[in-house]
Amino acid sequence: TLGEAAHAVRDRHNDPEVATYNVDRNINYTNICVYKCRFCAFYRAPGDAEGYLLDKAEIGRKIEETLALNGTGVLMQGGVNPDLPLSYYVDLLHFLRDTYPAIHRHCFSPPEIKFIAKKERMSFYDVIGVLKEAGLMSIPGGGAEILSDAIRKEVLAHPKASADEWIEVMRQAHRLELRTTATMMFGMGEELAARVEHLHRIRDLQDETGGFTAFIPWTFQREHTDLPDLPEVSAHEYLTLLAVARLFLDNVTHLQASWVTQGKKIGQLGLAFGADDQVDGSVLQVQPLAIRQHAFLHADHYFNSSGQGFPSITGWRDLPCMAAKSATRLTSAI
Repeated sequence: TLGEAAHAVRDRHNDPEVATYNVDRNINYTNICVYKCRFCAFYRAPGDAEGYLLDKAEIGRKIEETLALNGTGVLMQGGVNPDLPLSYYVDLLHFLRDTYPAIHRHCFSPPEIKFIAKKERMSFYDVIGVLKEAGLMSIPGGGAEILSDAIRKEVLAHPKASADEWIEVMRQAHRLELRTTATMMFGMGEELAARVEHLHRIRDLQDETGGFTAFIPWTFQREHTDLPDLPEVSAHEYLTLLAVARLFLDNVTHLQASWVTQGKKIGQLGLAFGADDQVDGSVLQVQPLAIRQHAFLHADHYFNSSGQGFPSITGWRDLPCMAAKSATRLTSAI
């Protein structure tokens, strides 16, 4: 079956008895954005009273809270704020590197980098090079959504980055020996062909550069967006996509499942449908409960391919709080 085939590939790529996670924190440094993606409930237009830009003191407080809970990294990204020059990002990275040298700095998605390049009249390569010199360690895969321009235009994501532009930012990051992740947000009404195009683009760039450490799919969350009437993606469809991705992306070592967006039971079942790692979550909101219950914590997975270690849980199929006992039945059905 599809699930069993994906799980077999997962076990060839990774230790069958180990599921990895990382204790880290998402920090959204600004919600101000010049773009109006229909799927986004986060952004506020420039000048909106609810717009914000975190100062260094607040960012530092969040990092200190993360370190106090044995966190090892931050994923920092935000809206595309038109008032922020390249020097802002350089100064922020210097602050993070100099003040918190132990924290892994996984920052700034392709749309943010594209906008900086346009604002400064620089190439993607040169912008990323400056950011790396300032302390950037890896780049998250945000802003990919579906890498097919037809659906990107329909949901107003095309202006922030076309499919080709997103890929090109990642290509230049890989040229500079920065590792990145690849993501997919699906369920916005796109055709299945668009999802296949997305997977093709990821696999083709990975063949070229080998720079992606993991593939991370999740489902569109419709609340408070401009697309409230779209049907929710079912757990069956999510697990099917996860399994197909594991089979299709034969050159990407790690596949992440999401227990925050899908729930703990489906999150664990993902480990039987091709995933070997768990994604999502603010360390402060869920970490104590997650560790006590042997759940998984991870906002973005970027160490394995560079040789750094991850916390891991062995014997994950026996975890009491998850749905491991259902895995055999569901993999046989999909």
